[in-house]
Amino acid sequence: MATYDWLFNSLGLRDWCDGDGSGGSAPMSMADLIGQSGDGGAPEVSAWDTPFPSMDALNDACASFPQSREITQGVERGFLDIKDALSYVLDPLTQPLSWALSNALWLFQETPWWIMIPALALIVLLVSRSWQLMTFVAGSFAALAFIDYYEYAMQTLAVIAVCAVICVLLGVPIGIAMSRSDRLQRAMIPVLDMLQTLPPFVYLIPLIFLFSVTEPKLYGIAIILYAIVPVIRLTNLGIRLVDKEVIEAADAFGMTGRQKLYGVQIPLALPNIMAGVNQTIMMSLAMVVIASLVSAPGLGVLVLRGIRNLELGVGLISGLGIVLLAVILDRSTKAALARVNAAQKN
Repeated sequence: MATYDWLFNSLGLRDWCDGDGSGGSAPMSMADLIGQSGDGGAPEVSAWDTPFPSMDALNDACASFPQSREITQGVERGFLDIKDALSYVLDPLTQPLSWALSNALWLFQETPWWIMIPALALIVLLVSRSWQLMTFVAGSFAALAFIDYYEYAMQTLAVIAVCAVICVLLGVPIGIAMSRSDRLQRAMIPVLDMLQTLPPFVYLIPLIFLFSVTEPKLYGIAIILYAIVPVIRLTNLGIRLVDKEVIEAADAFGMTGRQKLYGVQIPLALPNIMAGVNQTIMMSLAMVVIASLVSAPGLGVLVLRGIRNLELGVGLISGLGIVLLAVILDRSTKAALARVNAAQKN
């Protein structure tokens, strides 16, 4: 006798529960099979061990009551029903992302090392104005090239470059719009909370059904969705934190809304925006490693190989390469942020 038989009996639903006696459409659990193979007598359940009246517990007492697995199956069937329509709409919209990723990978891999490494070092020097950081960047890429990990590092850097730029191009306008509309901010905050707290692996599940694993936009969309949140939040926060006295002074000078935005609010909010860009780049790097599960190229592939084949050296060295890239990107963006802060103080 199941724990909650009394509930359905007291409600007069026993005939509905018995139904045709098939016990529902779900497969029988191992516990049920073991119970049937015994003497058929169900053990007494003490009050201490009374199960919560969940769907599965109620199904034990009433075979016609749905099981929890029917919810997950319903969600899956619903997604598969709209899959073709979603693909029809999303494929042309996301195809430029595949082109951008493919072209960036081609550019970073086909450019000779004796051009790429000095070019990257020069970019870091222009951004940070630090010879020490430039030397560290050149030395790090030279070390990766020395152990034949240069190509993987370039692949990772290409993916991050494209996805981070797209995050900034999309995230900054969204953050500006949120700062100018309280209603939009209230609508966007739950979405941003969900994107920020959703486990990274969960991003990949619906995308695998929508796009082919061979398409770069599969991992590109996952990286963008995961990494875009900080730049949106900090852009919104930075503009909202601009002193009201400054805004009142701009109004007194007769500045239009557009003039205030580009001439006052964005320059004053630039430190916060740059901090958001820094966090977005770091989160892009973290997601690139996870996205190697769905054919994302780069050092994450080596990490995955080390896990699958139990190659300790490959996993540790490729992990060290990812750390070097993280340090390079973090130090470069923080140096740019420091220059922005120093310029504002002067």
